[in-house]
Amino acid sequence: MNKIIKIVLIVIGLLATALWFGMPSSDDPDAINSGSMNFMFIIMYVLLAIAVVSTVFFGFKKLLSTPGSIKKALYAIGGLAVVVAIAYGLSSSEEANAVVDTFANNPNLSTTEGTVKNIGMGLNVFFILTIVAVVLMVFPGLKKMFVK
Repeated sequence: MNKIIKIVLIVIGLLATALWFGMPSSDDPDAINSGSMNFMFIIMYVLLAIAVVSTVFFGFKKLLSTPGSIKKALYAIGGLAVVVAIAYGLSSSEEANAVVDTFANNPNLSTTEGTVKNIGMGLNVFFILTIVAVVLMVFPGLKKMFVK
């Protein structure tokens, strides 16, 4: 099976290389409609679909086959839900009103207070999870340095 996958990957690589050299120049206004470009997008979508399906399949396979993993996964999902709830509470509706007022004069850009609040929540989730990741990387290193 491993040899078959390697052969398929070599064939895809050679095909992509041939398509690369067949691509039109960047000066061509109709470059996006070329056959080489379209076929490269098809290859990309097929490889992305294979990656997503195999990731989901093997992830669920590992989740269901390892004892105690469902409990850990539920704890992680619950922790993420708590972080999202905290981040939503921290996102300010005052900032949302200011952004909505800013874009109110432009008819091409439509936004609502809820949309801005959700964007603020997403940013807060990112910042909270970044802080947690940094803390989880730094503290074990400091503990190893000072405790022997």
